[in-house]
Amino acid sequence: MIRSTLLATSASLLALAVPITAASAQNHTMTEENSVTMPEIAYPDTRMGDVVEEQFGVKVADPYRWLENDVRVDEEVAAWVASQNETTDAFLEAIPGRGALKARITELTDYERFGLPQEKGGRYFYTRNDGLQNQSVLYVREGLGGEPRQLIDPNDWSDDDATALGEWEPNDDGSKLLYAIQDGGSDWRTVKVMDVATGEIASDEVEWVKFSAIEWAKDGSGYYYSRFPATGEGETFQALNTNHRVYFHTLGQAQEKDELVYETPDQPELNHIAQVSDDGRYVVVTSSSGTDDRYEVALIDREAERAAPRILVPGFEHSYSYVGNTGSTFFFTTNDGAPLEKVVKIDIAANTPEWTTVIPEAEETLGGVSLVGGKLVASYLRDAKSLIEVYDLAGRKVREVALPGIGSAGGFSGDADENETFYYFTSYNTPATIYRYDMATGDSAEWAKPEVAFDPDAFVVEQKFYTSKDGTRVPMFIVRSTEAATSGKAVPTLLYGYGGFNISLTPGFSPSRIAWMEAGGAYVVANLRGGGEYGKAWHDGGRLQNKQNTFDDFIAAGEYLIEQGITPEGGLAISGGSNGGLLVGAVMNQRPDLFAAASPAVGVMDMLRFDRFTAGRYWVDDYGYPDKEADFRAQLLYSPYHNVANGVDYPAVLVTTADTDDRVVPGHSFKYTAALQSAELGDKPQLIRIETRAGHGSGKPTDKAIEEAADVLGFLGWFTGLKFGD
Repeated sequence: MIRSTLLATSASLLALAVPITAASAQNHTMTEENSVTMPEIAYPDTRMGDVVEEQFGVKVADPYRWLENDVRVDEEVAAWVASQNETTDAFLEAIPGRGALKARITELTDYERFGLPQEKGGRYFYTRNDGLQNQSVLYVREGLGGEPRQLIDPNDWSDDDATALGEWEPNDDGSKLLYAIQDGGSDWRTVKVMDVATGEIASDEVEWVKFSAIEWAKDGSGYYYSRFPATGEGETFQALNTNHRVYFHTLGQAQEKDELVYETPDQPELNHIAQVSDDGRYVVVTSSSGTDDRYEVALIDREAERAAPRILVPGFEHSYSYVGNTGSTFFFTTNDGAPLEKVVKIDIAANTPEWTTVIPEAEETLGGVSLVGGKLVASYLRDAKSLIEVYDLAGRKVREVALPGIGSAGGFSGDADENETFYYFTSYNTPATIYRYDMATGDSAEWAKPEVAFDPDAFVVEQKFYTSKDGTRVPMFIVRSTEAATSGKAVPTLLYGYGGFNISLTPGFSPSRIAWMEAGGAYVVANLRGGGEYGKAWHDGGRLQNKQNTFDDFIAAGEYLIEQGITPEGGLAISGGSNGGLLVGAVMNQRPDLFAAASPAVGVMDMLRFDRFTAGRYWVDDYGYPDKEADFRAQLLYSPYHNVANGVDYPAVLVTTADTDDRVVPGHSFKYTAALQSAELGDKPQLIRIETRAGHGSGKPTDKAIEEAADVLGFLGWFTGLKFGD
């Protein structure tokens, strides 16, 4: 939820003001649902504590606070996790067609796929997965048409394949490779260096790297990185992250000798990301205090002896993101005076440097810009779909990059003086195809196109617009088989949303979603307020005191699908992860009648304590501060953990999380599940699936991802009437 980033008035939502009480019965007997008899569930016993704290005159009960403890350290929490998984596994194994669903997802996942190539010194570096490899492998070619040579196979790093290759970067002449290791899905990284010609790995390594770029010095003598101080024993996956610093590591020396390049000891809450300028002379340090797009930018002249950082953008008032430079002219994107973003430049050598506009704000949202081949490649969003345009350095439009259809395009990285770049295009029915793009001519050529075990033309991608509670027009993508789209028949539907941190949901491919649609279901993505689809105003419209708009948009999407006959009554499932997990939990509490089934994944479920763990403190930009009364009272109204509506029939719920999630700590999901299971919520189950040796999502092995997808979609399909296999 790191960013690459609240208001309801009903008194009935103030459930937080009274203690959460245990239901009179822990055993729930599942009745017939969609003509299938549910097995009986006896939820594991969960100890209720007596924690009650008063905040701003409100007594807040937190009976399951003990479930915040680290599962690796606390034996009681570990026993609770084991018993919950045992109960959930037994239920999921009874789902008809789950085996057939898993087999089909496996078939659909088994296709060769590539990452975007990066050229350095005539060598091309890229990742490749042969289909079912748990981790993608890094390869290099001598020249574009050279024979592939394997450099790094992370599948050899651990017995369970849960250790992944994170960020990687070759140096300018392609002789050395900088790469990061991610273990068990954690955000922490260990960084090493490889000799590309020999495959030899240097003995020196860097640890405690997190939320960092890794950037070579232009002469290849070392690299820049950002890190936090080492944590205390038992605190690695829960302690707050403060005192981020930028260091330079000289190759061959021990980490303790690394040069401290930038820090702000008087502002320990700031994060710092270092980039090396295109000419190699400067380090551009972008600092932020949270997830909001408000930055301070410092320049450090590495050619000047003991040069103090020069604050180029002060004040944390606007977004300024470094694009590149030609000599003393530096290009940035910014929302300063441009809510949809624009491109500006500044001559840092001028006596009185001034910002001037290069590419003005457009009608579309500017998502990012790269400087490659002496041109600026601008990536826009037009109603959450990619639009790519090329400009010269004076801001004159050169051309638009032709894309195959409704989808997402990205990439376009490279050197300022090279005419070659690569990009990908993907959509809901199309896995990523990679193209080589000639900056001089504008020609695109396929570099890698997957061969898949289904017909992409058998599915239709549509975009519709619906009206939210306050009259706001909101877009959604609807994906289903051609047969389902033309028959006019309402079909079980999976509705997905996020709505936060200025993050845009754009079309992307998922094998498991194809399996859902092959079985006859529809998949829908709603572009809710709080996201970045329409710039700053759209983001602001769904955060802080406006967070309820996000939930209203999602509820309105569900109502629209039923009203339009796309989804039948009792046939709507919802899912979302991280901030989207919060979304699912909140709307279930507010409109449990609307949904048949729900799966909140790695969600932020306790809105009064999210800022006390790991990266949670950054999220105050979107959620507000629990220790400020106005924010507290807004958060109080929608916090999923505190607003479970006892005595109301709920959808079937499958919560998912992972024990090594150090982004949204699993205690959120543990406490929320305990609250669900202790309430009287009708006959449908409320279960939790807890993955081991996995984190917030990144680095998850392919086999674990397939297993989880089969469990979640099998569960949601069962309660919406979608059948898989025989």
